[in-house]
Amino acid sequence: MSEKKNYGFTTTILHGDRQKGIEHGSLHKPIHTSVAFGYADARQLASVFQGKEPGFRYGRQGNPTISALEEKVNKMEQGVGTICFATGMGAIGAVVQALLRAGDHVVSSSFLFGNTNSLWQTAMSQGIGVSFVDATDVANVEAALTDSTRVVFVETIANPRTQVADLKRIGELCKARGILYVVDNTMTTPYLFQPKTVHAGLVVNALTKSIGGHGNALGGSLTDTGAYDWTRFPNIYENYKKAAPLQWGLAQVRAKALRDFGSSLAPDAAHHIAAGAETLALRMQRTTANALALAELLEKDERVAAVYYPGLKSHPQHGISAELFRAHGSLLSFELKEGLDCFDFLNRLKLAIPASNLGDNRTLIIPVAHTIFYEMGAERRASMGIAESLIRVSVGIEDTDDLLDDFCTALEGC
Repeated sequence: MSEKKNYGFTTTILHGDRQKGIEHGSLHKPIHTSVAFGYADARQLASVFQGKEPGFRYGRQGNPTISALEEKVNKMEQGVGTICFATGMGAIGAVVQALLRAGDHVVSSSFLFGNTNSLWQTAMSQGIGVSFVDATDVANVEAALTDSTRVVFVETIANPRTQVADLKRIGELCKARGILYVVDNTMTTPYLFQPKTVHAGLVVNALTKSIGGHGNALGGSLTDTGAYDWTRFPNIYENYKKAAPLQWGLAQVRAKALRDFGSSLAPDAAHHIAAGAETLALRMQRTTANALALAELLEKDERVAAVYYPGLKSHPQHGISAELFRAHGSLLSFELKEGLDCFDFLNRLKLAIPASNLGDNRTLIIPVAHTIFYEMGAERRASMGIAESLIRVSVGIEDTDDLLDDFCTALEGC
């Protein structure tokens, strides 16, 4: 590869490892299992620990295999640096653990993944204020800001009701106010959307999902896009200000969240995810096309009460999705008409699998209120627009006709 040429998304990811050279001419970065790294010169060891030169300290803070994945994700998001974690929730938790303090305030979208909602509830019990707002309109975010607001947090496409945040205008607001804008890009992935384009300072990706793609490894990442001025953030400790301000945020996250909390990604998981990432664009092209076809099928079916998918013109945020995203994602949800049993419907499916993951090559389907959002209770579910009959679908790469036929046959059985 030429270092001067700007290659496409897939070419860049596919050949990125070889840019730095790989042991023995391997095409993939190998799995390094060592947790310790020796240096011939003890002074160099000290220099690495003091952050004066690059190098590996201890497996909890990274190793060559994980570093290669971090570089791969960083190229996807066009960031200045990326840190990988054991899970996507580890990446979101790093924001709380490393960057927020008691008395700080967060404005969060109210349309959230269930575990993220639970995390914010925990943060509130520890003295951090959290305001939940309808982030599909920037006015709601602006109204919730206070003098102590440190972070605005949104998901690109909400799981499971697919509300799309007012991403661009929220980013403009955060930039003007000097507030750290954190965007969870899991539902869109860096192939469909790069939050850097709307002034996001930090980007979360649950690597377990579409980036890994095969449902065989847990992982998460936090990318600094370079869009945020860390000199405006009051919670940076003095010992992390030794480097250029552009590096302050991730330096503190790597120490206070990755090192101190130990939410480290395993090398073998990093290897699985890195290999899966090579086909992200190809898989997203197929899954998003399948999702649109399935959403259109469901919308026309008389046994379906409602369909939620940003690719449908009936979706309230279809315009935002069409403006910002390359495609509308592979997640959709729907409700059967009253009187139809969602469990009977699910049991009639032959291809779609009842399971809780997202972004798998296989189509996965789940009754939301009875499973992944059960713990939060009926009142909180209702505030998020989650009906008791809501069914979530993570659309896979099956042949389109086979997938549509599977849903048609199950609906006819109703």
